[in-house]
Amino acid sequence: MATEILMPALSPTMEEGTLAKWLVKEGDKVKSGQILAEIETDKATMEFEAVDEGTVGKILIAEGTAGVKVNTPIAVLLDEGEDASSVAAAPKAAAAAPAPAAAVAAPVAAAVAAPVAASGGARVFASPLARRIAKEKGLDLGAVKGSGPHGRIVRADVEGAQPGAVKPAAAPVAEAPKAAAPAPAKPAGAMPTGMAAETVLKMYADRPFEEVALDGMRRTVAARLTEAKQTIPHFYLRRDVKLDALMAFRETLNKQLEGRGVKLSVNDFIIKACAMALQAVPAANTVWAGDRMLRLKPSDVAVAVAVEGGLFTPVLRDAEKKSLSALSAEMKDLATRAKTKKLAPHEYQGGSFAISNLGMMGIENFDAVINPPHGSILAVGAGVKKPVVTADGRIGIATIMSMTLSVDHRVIDGALGAEFLKAVIEALENPMVMLA
Repeated sequence: MATEILMPALSPTMEEGTLAKWLVKEGDKVKSGQILAEIETDKATMEFEAVDEGTVGKILIAEGTAGVKVNTPIAVLLDEGEDASSVAAAPKAAAAAPAPAAAVAAPVAAAVAAPVAASGGARVFASPLARRIAKEKGLDLGAVKGSGPHGRIVRADVEGAQPGAVKPAAAPVAEAPKAAAPAPAKPAGAMPTGMAAETVLKMYADRPFEEVALDGMRRTVAARLTEAKQTIPHFYLRRDVKLDALMAFRETLNKQLEGRGVKLSVNDFIIKACAMALQAVPAANTVWAGDRMLRLKPSDVAVAVAVEGGLFTPVLRDAEKKSLSALSAEMKDLATRAKTKKLAPHEYQGGSFAISNLGMMGIENFDAVINPPHGSILAVGAGVKKPVVTADGRIGIATIMSMTLSVDHRVIDGALGAEFLKAVIEALENPMVMLA
């Protein structure tokens, strides 16, 4: 029986993607784990793996096609003994299911596999072929242990299983898509409302211009940040930090680490200081979750990285446990792969807090927009030599860096935000504590 391969959801918020490249052609035999295609989301290019074996009977979506909706059939996989003439009889119902496909993307297989209700009410993940074999043999999928990605049940698991007394009912399978279907609300990737395109075009009809089409990343940035400014009650806390002790400490450390090929940046110290502050002020390590708040235990710090056409915010997980040199190496790796859109979704999703540093571009201070569901974001400016009043009342020169903490008032109140920012500054002005 032919099985439709559907466009996978490579992240929780993905609604459409671009089928960048097919790595197989019609008539090719494929095995479980073989890469079928490369799919571009708004943020990354992901490889799409097969979880069942068979023959590619028909490619339904040509490579290079953009705007392919999640769950749209993109190809048809034939079972052993079938030929292309059976493609016409492929199960059309599969297109309506949210994720049961004959392929799954790595490394987010759990986001693609479709939950199927077992007879006991539990939800299991199984490939279409495995479900069909289980139905024919009278197997209860809830009693089968899957060997596929993230425990997904595949053909081999059900072929060797013994039939059980309970045969799964068809009704829960039909109901599963309803439970997984998004609420009838404005899609996350929908463009924000504003002046109509036709109106703007008329305004500039007598001026030379070039239209620039919006790619997936720019659409997502526009939608998410418009949502952030419209729905998040921002307020801002500003502080200056003296960097002289940190700069001297950094110079000493870099000389000692030169033999290991390690060179720490000021941003590495900022990441570490923020990670420590999230532990010192745990109430600030919180995200907004619609009808509740989630207080994180680890310091998962996101850092904004500018890329062509937009930005990424890769997340340094458990940053409070990592050394400065480990944070530096991980940040360099994430930033490099972000610029080539090679990050996996789990590497840029999550975190409770973000850092946006424009100091290296000469910007002295600015206000950053919170990236939901984060509770805050720290905008970091350039270190600039300025006259200051010293402890003994004299006028001196110090390297001053301006920082602005944008805060979601639903999550963090003014006093709590001030306490968190104070903890960040204390670490930066006393950098030795970051080695403790």
